[in-house]
Amino acid sequence: MNDTVLSSKYNVYGAITEKIARAIREQKGKFVMPWHSEGAPLTLPMNAATGHPYRGANVLSLWIDAFKKGFASGYWASYKQWQSLGAQVRYGERGSLIFFYKKLEPKELEAEIGEPPRYVGKASWVFNACQAEGWTPPEPSPSSAVEIDASVAAFIAATDARIYHGYQIARYRHDLDCIEMPSTAWFRDTAVSTASQSYHAVLFHELTHWTGPAHRCDREFGKRFGDHAYAFEELVAELGAAFLCAAFKIANEPRTDHAAYVGKWLEVLGNDPKALFTAAHRAQEAIEYLSARAAVNLDRAQAI
Repeated sequence: MNDTVLSSKYNVYGAITEKIARAIREQKGKFVMPWHSEGAPLTLPMNAATGHPYRGANVLSLWIDAFKKGFASGYWASYKQWQSLGAQVRYGERGSLIFFYKKLEPKELEAEIGEPPRYVGKASWVFNACQAEGWTPPEPSPSSAVEIDASVAAFIAATDARIYHGYQIARYRHDLDCIEMPSTAWFRDTAVSTASQSYHAVLFHELTHWTGPAHRCDREFGKRFGDHAYAFEELVAELGAAFLCAAFKIANEPRTDHAAYVGKWLEVLGNDPKALFTAAHRAQEAIEYLSARAAVNLDRAQAI
């Protein structure tokens, strides 16, 4: 199960995109996306060897495989990485496909003239901790619902987004550069989430939209997605909310407006193998912008 340099980047783009599109189609009208929580909140997949979380479309790919194969662990690693940890992947286990870019060492002439670095796309197969023997995951640090609510509220406040309440629907207003939300009292507890966490999950979606303007993440899709640009931005916001919910251990349940977008999402994914990677990348970019902005403001508040 060695890493493989791709002869065509579209091989893995297409393979992962088709897996996720198929998972969406298999919902048969329920409009529950692969990034939704039907039980416990999803966790961001983590590399067991490096301690780093996976990013972008790889998160979706690993979530789907974990769900389909019944893996309870969020830890993954390559065959060799498991061996480096003193663990062994069981015979006959099948890996899960991920994609990453590897920096190429510059040639002597390139280094001399200061050419920018080049990258090559690589496919790799990773295995879940449930597929390996001889490794014990680190002890999780459990958080209460109250602690989660407090950390999420502090994060949102530190973004400095203008958020107003009392509206019938949740939306980001481009013209006013603000977020309109229903009153928190409109949200209810569910089987997997408190009313407060349901509210925060919706707000994460709108916060991702809020990062879109040119003075923030500059998210304009224009000609590439044409009539589907609006639906594509909704997909970015969906993924941004999913990544944030997973990071804060909040259940991410379906929104009522999914039905209006699912068909368009599938059409976009079918027409452009790179579309999913673009959406996931822009969602990752959005949450990193929010995280960096919140961190600066929280540090500033603590220094006062």
